Amino acid sequence: MQPRALIVDDEPQTCELIQSVVNSVGMHALILNSSAKAPALLGRGRFDLVFLDFHMTSPDGVELARQVRQSRPNRTSTIVLVSDDQRPSALTVGFEAGASLFLYKPIDRDRLARLVRATQGLIEQEKRRMRRVPVKQKVMIRFGGQDVEAETVDMSLNGVLVKAHRAFAPGSTVRLSMQLGKETRPMTGVGSVVRIIGSDQMGIQFDRLSVADSERLQGFLLPMISRPGS
Repeated sequence: MQPRALIVDDEPQTCELIQSVVNSVGMHALILNSSAKAPALLGRGRFDLVFLDFHMTSPDGVELARQVRQSRPNRTSTIVLVSDDQRPSALTVGFEAGASLFLYKPIDRDRLARLVRATQGLIEQEKRRMRRVPVKQKVMIRFGGQDVEAETVDMSLNGVLVKAHRAFAPGSTVRLSMQLGKETRPMTGVGSVVRIIGSDQMGIQFDRLSVADSERLQGFLLPMISRPGS
């Protein structure tokens, strides 16, 4: 799927410049000159890269950055705040809101191109983290003192889809114990139920894994994620 970028800025010339550079590296870019339209759009679809003008009528770039980080489709997107305010305090406010990078006005095309190329590595890394691999592994899920035996349908570095004889409500915090390949020691951690499919499938996001278990999960999944055609 072609990577997508969203550009939110009330200056059409700035948007067109960013769009031309983003398009030149094979990304599809959507422009919004009205920040008021951005929240609904961010809630509906996934954008790999988001450019937000720091100073706009409400919601401004800082407000939108916070909303991006709170939205399920885009909470891990790369956010670039576009600003003419170079005060350290502005940097602090922007990064606290969730910005990944800053781009200063007046925009230099070559500097912008270098920034966009740099973000491609971040985007590809995030795609690998989210990429799901069909794999069947035994899982024990504990919730509220109940243990439910399940089997994975697919897995990613971010979470797992499991099939069980019962499902827990979205938002439920669960504890998982899962076999990884032929290892005898299970991977354990805490996750959140984020979606229900039918009556017997749950999407569970990993919230807390130990460093050791996170490394074991990567060692198990990355060969499959990196396999041609996956």
